[in-house]
Amino acid sequence: MTDTTERSGLGTAPDPDDEGRMPLMEHLRELRRRLTRAVLAFAVVTVACFFFYSELFALIAGPFNTIKDQYAEQGATVTLNFQGIADPFSYALKICCLAGLFLSSPVWFYQLWAFINPGLHKNERRWGLAFVFSAAPLFIGGAVVAYVFLPKGFDLLIGFNPTPQDVANIIGFDRYLAFVTRMFIVFGVAFVLPVFVVALNLVQIVSARALLGAWRPVVLGSFVFAAVATPSGDPVTLCALALPMLVLYFIATGICFLLDRRRKHQLIDGVDYSELADDEAAPMPAPSREPRSRYDDDDLL
Repeated sequence: MTDTTERSGLGTAPDPDDEGRMPLMEHLRELRRRLTRAVLAFAVVTVACFFFYSELFALIAGPFNTIKDQYAEQGATVTLNFQGIADPFSYALKICCLAGLFLSSPVWFYQLWAFINPGLHKNERRWGLAFVFSAAPLFIGGAVVAYVFLPKGFDLLIGFNPTPQDVANIIGFDRYLAFVTRMFIVFGVAFVLPVFVVALNLVQIVSARALLGAWRPVVLGSFVFAAVATPSGDPVTLCALALPMLVLYFIATGICFLLDRRRKHQLIDGVDYSELADDEAAPMPAPSREPRSRYDDDDLL
């Protein structure tokens, strides 16, 4: 027992039983091991981002610089501003940490998955992997859409200045970074919402027919959410958020219809085979007590 405990403390993987159960201390050691690896990955990637800080800063300021160049041709002053002496360093640290968190996300997502994986059944593992591999691209896709449409929103907001040649727009970089980060998160989360819709259907909280029947409130809610989440309020940015949400919602509804049909076919004699454990035997249907007619075989033909 002492040898096993010492080996676990040195970082080797614990030895769960067939059902993935471990003692409490083994769970805590495994959690510490996974957290350590995730933090190390975040730290290494963050340090590496400092060597590419110029490229990262140009990437974040890119949407604003597009509008800045347009107004510069008109003789207007539109620029970002660092207000404190230490601001360049503090925002370099913040940008590199955000980039490190984003780029190291596959590592800590995997560590989270590896921690909960031994306690899941085969079906739960399959659906869990499907959610991870679908949610990550959707979130990134939402952030990319936000990045593409940010210049349009900046142009509209700055355009409220009636005399840009006389009144300069000097924008603090702290507010700009907070605004851009908010847009990335809002668009990313909005694109991931259909994944949670499918999850609700899998646990049988909502049916596909109910999702389809609620399309009118969903359309209204999508545009209201887009109007609140996009401060620019221009139709282009609003539709850039609302329309993809609706398309993904109806795609998720179609997937839910397929899942409901599959679940209906699996319900035999009141047994849902998708809910059985990996080592659980399926119950056999009870034999019929009705007398067999001599015409039954002919009816099959």
